[in-house]
Amino acid sequence: MRMDKRRYYGAKVPQITLAFWVAKILSTAMGEATSDFLVFHTNPYLAVIGGGLGFLAALALQFATRRYVPAIYWLLVVMVSIFGTMVADVIHVVLGVPYPVSTGMFAASLVVILGAWSLSERTLSIHTVATPRREAFYWATVIATFALGTAAGDLTASTFGLGYLNSAILFTALFAVPGLARRLFGLNEVAAFWTAYILTRPMGASFADWFDKPVSSSGLGFGTPAVAAMLTVAVALAVGHICLRHRRAGPGAIAAE
Repeated sequence: MRMDKRRYYGAKVPQITLAFWVAKILSTAMGEATSDFLVFHTNPYLAVIGGGLGFLAALALQFATRRYVPAIYWLLVVMVSIFGTMVADVIHVVLGVPYPVSTGMFAASLVVILGAWSLSERTLSIHTVATPRREAFYWATVIATFALGTAAGDLTASTFGLGYLNSAILFTALFAVPGLARRLFGLNEVAAFWTAYILTRPMGASFADWFDKPVSSSGLGFGTPAVAAMLTVAVALAVGHICLRHRRAGPGAIAAE
C-alpha cells in the first residue's frame, strides 16, 4: 500500500495508436530472432544471463522515471521480448516441458496476475497506470503475455504441425478479431486491448521464425543473424519515430505517440 503514495505525472504507458501496434509487433519479432541468435550463435549460458541482466536494468530504469519516456518504455519492451523468449525456450528445451503444458502454465499465470490486478485496483485499464503498484501489475502482465505468446506460437507451429507461415497467418487473423468485435459488438475496450496484445507475440514470433528458419523446417532460410539485424533496425526506426512525435508534442502530451 505504501508504494502507491508515490504517483506519476500521468500514465506511464503510451496511447494505443497505429504506431504502438507497429512497434509492438516488430519488437516481438525482433525479440524472437535476437534470442535465437544469442542462444544458438553465442554461449547460451552467458546469453541467458546477459538477457536477464539487461531485462532487470531496463526494468529498474523504467521504474526510476515518473513519466512516460518512449525510449525507456520501448527498451524494456524489447528486453522483455528477448528475455521472455529465452525463458520460454529454456523451459521447453532444457527442462523438457512440452509446449501444451508450458502454454497452459503461462495462461494460468496470466489469469492469476490479471485477477490480482483487478481485485487490487478495480480496473485493468492501462490508462490508469499512474502509480508504482499499477505499473508493477502492468509489467507483470506484459511479461506473462510474452511468455504465453512464445509458447503458443511454438505450440501451433511445432506440436500442431501448422508450420511458421500458417501460424503467422492464424495469429494475424486472430489479432484482428478483438478490434472487429469491439467495433461490431461493443466488446469492452480493456478486454479487446489485452486480447490483441497477447496475440501480437505469437504473430510476430511466427513471422520471424518463418523468415529465419531453414526451408527444411518450413522457413524461408534467411538465417537468424540477418533477420535479427533487419528487425533491430526496423524496431529502432519505429521507436525513433515514436520518440520524435512525442518530443514534438511537448511535455503536456505525456503519453502521446
